[in-house]
Amino acid sequence: MKLGFLVNRLETEKERYTTTLLAMTAANRGHEVYRMDVASLSCNIDAKVTARAVQVASAASVDLIAEKEARDAASNSIDISNLDTLFLRNDPAEDVVSRPWARLAGINFGRLAKQSGVTVVNDPDGLAHAINKMYLHFFPADVRPKSIVTRSKADLLDFATNCGEQIMVKPLHGSGGHNVFYLRLDRPENINQIFETLLEEGHILAQEYLPAAVKGDVRLFVMNGQILERDGKAAAIRRLRAQGDVRSNISVGATVEAASITPSMKKLVDKVAPRLVDDGMFLVGLDIVEDKLLEINVFSPGGMWSANRLHKTNFAQTVIDALEARC
Repeated sequence: MKLGFLVNRLETEKERYTTTLLAMTAANRGHEVYRMDVASLSCNIDAKVTARAVQVASAASVDLIAEKEARDAASNSIDISNLDTLFLRNDPAEDVVSRPWARLAGINFGRLAKQSGVTVVNDPDGLAHAINKMYLHFFPADVRPKSIVTRSKADLLDFATNCGEQIMVKPLHGSGGHNVFYLRLDRPENINQIFETLLEEGHILAQEYLPAAVKGDVRLFVMNGQILERDGKAAAIRRLRAQGDVRSNISVGATVEAASITPSMKKLVDKVAPRLVDDGMFLVGLDIVEDKLLEINVFSPGGMWSANRLHKTNFAQTVIDALEARC
């Protein structure tokens, strides 16, 4: 199988990223694996997509620093239509401010690759529907917290009043815990600053505060509408907040532990699976607090390396199994 992984920037990839884990697992199984970033994409006169790509060597681990240094000298221009599978792992939210031109590159070039007969995951047309956190509103109301999307401070405060005077607010296009705030009406001294900060990034997503979130949330991987499993274990980790922080993102200091799947989580997956499958969401990460779904991560859900370590198995093998079956 010829397999390509598209990321935001090759030079910022790290060894413990889920994308690296998936690429190395595929290479170690004998597949021809390439990594490329959105800046390297081109479309030629025949509407074929090409990219400068670095081939992933088969090894137990990868030295990403050496790979970065060799990139310009050793990268190859490849025809994406010759790939069996193109895995879109670039996160548009990372490029909103600094590289707005790159935000939709994966989706747009992915559509052309799909037209050429390449299996593209996650499906670029589905990703276009899920370009921001409003995607959550297309799922049943009983699986998600009460929420609004607004640019009105008055609406925000009214919503907070109706939600026990405490809510979580974040940018509609953000990721990785960026500008996520805990807003309480009984502590009004920072409300204006919070509102002004978020307003600079566009619409604001406000969600009811879930008290159970103090115990962290669960990142659960779902593949083809089913909980990702291997060796009788589910790919799930509980992310525990750092002291003094309301965010459970690993990128901002949260710690992780193995998580068990509860009956309420299984019911939640059953309710959201049909839409995920219809939208071509091959691999996603669900962020869950008890029986509520906080976010659906469809672009580059992370945490699989931690899930492997904590559950002592390699869930990436199951993902590659599924890609092989598709081809």
